[in-house]
Amino acid sequence: MHSLPTALALLATRPWKGRWLLAVALLHTAVAAILFAPQWRALWQRGVFNAVAGDAHMGNAIWFLLFGAVLALLAWEVTALERSQPPAALRPMGWCLLALVAAGLVLMPVSGFWLVLPPALALLVR
Repeated sequence: MHSLPTALALLATRPWKGRWLLAVALLHTAVAAILFAPQWRALWQRGVFNAVAGDAHMGNAIWFLLFGAVLALLAWEVTALERSQPPAALRPMGWCLLALVAAGLVLMPVSGFWLVLPPALALLVR
């Protein structure tokens, strides 16, 4: 049986972080579709050009959806790097994700930022 630090180090070297982030991105996008359903209906009724135009709720919906897309792109990159690079090469990505999580949790403690914490920490191990 492995000790906890050894087991965590072993887990950190396995390629799961990118897939985890992709799952979070897909969840984020699904939540955006459900949570902001009235804004999406209004968007299609009014048209997409200049759709935000001072509407804070519409702006929130757009940013929520776009962040899910950017997180998915990041997840695909992490997945590719996990397969082709040594774990230490991903450490800078881990620090950046950890900084993003820390800022997000300070601003919004009750949020999905907690879901990005496990892969961020795992990218820092080793």
